[in-house]
Amino acid sequence: MKKRLEILLEGLKGFEEPKLKLEQYVTPPSLTAFIINHASILNELDFVVDLGCGTGMIGIAVSLAGGRAVGVDIDANALRIAKENADKYSVSLDLIIADVEDFYLKGKNFTTIMNPPFGIQRKHADRAFLKKAMEFSKTIYSIHSAGSEKFVERLCGESGFTITHKWFFSIPLRRTYEFHEKEFKYVPVEVYRIERKG
Repeated sequence: MKKRLEILLEGLKGFEEPKLKLEQYVTPPSLTAFIINHASILNELDFVVDLGCGTGMIGIAVSLAGGRAVGVDIDANALRIAKENADKYSVSLDLIIADVEDFYLKGKNFTTIMNPPFGIQRKHADRAFLKKAMEFSKTIYSIHSAGSEKFVERLCGESGFTITHKWFFSIPLRRTYEFHEKEFKYVPVEVYRIERKG
């Protein structure tokens, strides 16, 4: 499933006008496919939330893998592209325009799979995403910049969660903003699988 998923995700449209303040980058298809494949093996795709879903990469991958997904983003233009992407493969993807901090979901048994902002433009921007996910999730998969382990561990300890898995990747980021000098830049990231205790 992983390779087929990655190939399909390569065909999705990215941001037309990425907003630097929102740190909008497309999650690499290979990384998305890895996470979705792992979550699928553990039967965690029944109802998935993607906070800061952008152009829908993660949610569409969930749907292609047989799950149900909801994407939440503050950027209407990104959500328009996400709808186009979902329509391309005729998959269901519920989209909600909202600031992540204002989003509310009743219950505590959902799976969140997300690629939050790394906090390069606005320090600790990823904190709000993790805290929100912890309000309604049983399991969270979250992508962070290298060196985030202490921060993630501390937040887990404060919120009744524990890290069960941690993976290290070097992902290719395409030239997205004018100040980028190279067509591709490899960035080290950490992916966490986090689970509610008890």
